[in-house]
Amino acid sequence: MNDLENVQVFRIQILAIVGSILLIVFILELIRRKRLKEEFSILWLGMGTIFLIISLFRGLLDWFSVLVGIGYPPAALFLILIIGLMFILIHFSVAISELKEANKKLAQELGLLRRQMEEK
Repeated sequence: MNDLENVQVFRIQILAIVGSILLIVFILELIRRKRLKEEFSILWLGMGTIFLIISLFRGLLDWFSVLVGIGYPPAALFLILIIGLMFILIHFSVAISELKEANKKLAQELGLLRRQMEEK
């Protein structure tokens, strides 16, 4: 590996570290301003932490890519990203389903209350 490739890898690693830290700080700021609930932020903070750890210790990505049989370590990074986003999407789908059910129940109760008011 020549010096130019070392410099490029170092730059990419620094950008990844800074990006991961910025993501974590951004999520914490959203929590602080009460724009994001803690229950929804756990997965985002987890993803930011995983990316920070992978950015700090480059060998982990190489080890993971060998473990899962991926020959190109950045492709393993995309696999981790896709799996993390799938968990986040499933979590949001469950939350939306619960909210939809609660909304339906509230609408039914409101209808019953209106009916009772009209009968009186």
